[in-house]
Amino acid sequence: MRILVLGRTGYLGAHVADRLRALPGARVFDGGRSPGADFGIDLAADPPQRMAAVLATAAPDAVVNCAGATGGDAVTLAEANARGPAALCAALREAAPAARLVHLGSAAEYGPGTPGTRVTESAATHPVGPYGATKLAGTLAVTASGLDGVVLRVGNPVGPGAPPSGLPGRIAALLREAGPDPEAVLRLGDLSAHRDFVDVRDVAHAAALAVTAPGPLPPVLNIGAGRAVAVRELVRGLAERAGFRGRIEEEAPGSARSAQVSWQCSDVTAAAEALGWHPAHPLGDSLAALWAATAPAGTLTP
Repeated sequence: MRILVLGRTGYLGAHVADRLRALPGARVFDGGRSPGADFGIDLAADPPQRMAAVLATAAPDAVVNCAGATGGDAVTLAEANARGPAALCAALREAAPAARLVHLGSAAEYGPGTPGTRVTESAATHPVGPYGATKLAGTLAVTASGLDGVVLRVGNPVGPGAPPSGLPGRIAALLREAGPDPEAVLRLGDLSAHRDFVDVRDVAHAAALAVTAPGPLPPVLNIGAGRAVAVRELVRGLAERAGFRGRIEEEAPGSARSAQVSWQCSDVTAAAEALGWHPAHPLGDSLAALWAATAPAGTLTP
């Protein structure tokens, strides 16, 4: 089975590619902008005709799109998250219409949730900012494409390799910098928002199952832990694993999105039914793996 992974150099893409390589008989190829990519594709800029030519050469049985932008201005987000998937679908219809497309979406597409409630795939979508809005546009491009496609709406990924551009990776970096100093102070924003943190390794497993599942799949599947956790709990959990002895103060300005979206939690029943997928890593396991992965080379961690 020939599988083309777009965005392999990113956080999710690296884990997804590793998981796919473990599939029996799988040949996994890297598609992207980096010079070392097996197939050069720039979703944000390439015209569909050029993408189609590359796809015809790659001849994939499945394409997993992990590419996208989480930060930047609205134009950057739109190019990567909305225009990119639309152009990819157009190219696939021309060059590889039988290939399965697995596209990584985001729970941010739903917008604010109702406290105490898990959101299902049929819920209305009300994204509050450019990121969620552009990810939703990408989802609509896939679900309306007529391809054998599925969108995995991923919660907040956490686990080994989390980048400092996201909250878990940023907190881990701050804790490494602070060390065991009892006078250290982490000044953070409001940590009361609740998020559905899902281990990145569980996301990769879901992508692999979506690639290999027989028959058509539902157009959208939630991939989360199915449990909302206060961001404060995640920060304290990481601090405990770091042996942090200082203070955590919630006095700095928080993110606008946290203020607008105080609760997010996904119902993952449909993924269990369609893929046989269940989250396997509890949050404590994810935080331990994240902390261990940030240790300097040659350092032993408990």
